[in-house]
Amino acid sequence: MTMKRLITLLTLLCVSAAVFAQGRVTTRKYLFSDFTDKITKVVMSGGEVLDSALRQEVVDRWTASPFEFCTFAEYESLKKSDAYYFLLVTAGQAKGEEEPMVRFLTLEKGGADSGDNVARRTEVISLPLCPVENSFGRELVFLPALVQGVQDFALKAMDSEKVAYAGMSWFNENYDRKGHIKRIFLAREDLSSSVSEKDLEKYLDEDIILCDEDEADKVYTDKTYNTLVSYSVSAGTWSYKMLFQADTDTIYYIRKHKVNARNAAGFLSEDLRRMSKGR
Repeated sequence: MTMKRLITLLTLLCVSAAVFAQGRVTTRKYLFSDFTDKITKVVMSGGEVLDSALRQEVVDRWTASPFEFCTFAEYESLKKSDAYYFLLVTAGQAKGEEEPMVRFLTLEKGGADSGDNVARRTEVISLPLCPVENSFGRELVFLPALVQGVQDFALKAMDSEKVAYAGMSWFNENYDRKGHIKRIFLAREDLSSSVSEKDLEKYLDEDIILCDEDEADKVYTDKTYNTLVSYSVSAGTWSYKMLFQADTDTIYYIRKHKVNARNAAGFLSEDLRRMSKGR
């Protein structure tokens, strides 16, 4: 091999290595690969009831990484550092909305807001928690599943590019695999007004039980075996529909739709069709 060809080959190898390295840096799986090694800062929102509940749930079930609690002011001073992950309550504002309408439980990796060759702050996952206004307290019932869900997703996203990019839709695999063997308690308050009586007759059966909100919540807090319970978060543009397994605090189903004249907030007939599939 001539010297010229050797130099060309070495140059190509170096370029390929650089491109490969850049590709790894930009993938979500690579970005989150240090999740278990970094401290997760759990940010207190300043709301006494929610902060107390979030603190307890993290103490009880957060095992994936070391964690510390911090104030929102401390978060503001630390969020540009990629030495930390942050678990916090955020407010989301959809396109066209004048102000944030829905609160989310969010895990993000710290970093600068922008700039080349610096680590950027990156959202790992955001799960709907409650409306910004007119919250009725059901978020506290299902907070264990939301905290567990954030942790489960982050661990899977470390190992799978597919999961890392899937976001909320990843949780639906649980329902696709085992949803047909579960009892479901569907709160009437979670049901869209767009659903007709004909839809209910078509898709509900003896194991999909329409009940009031209090009964559904009790089924969940009683940790009823092999049972899914509904929860919806709707405000402004979007409606989020979720099912949680009561005895394992596992998210089994989470979908959203845009609220309009045809599709009111809550579980739609389309959701009922999916839920009834294979039963």
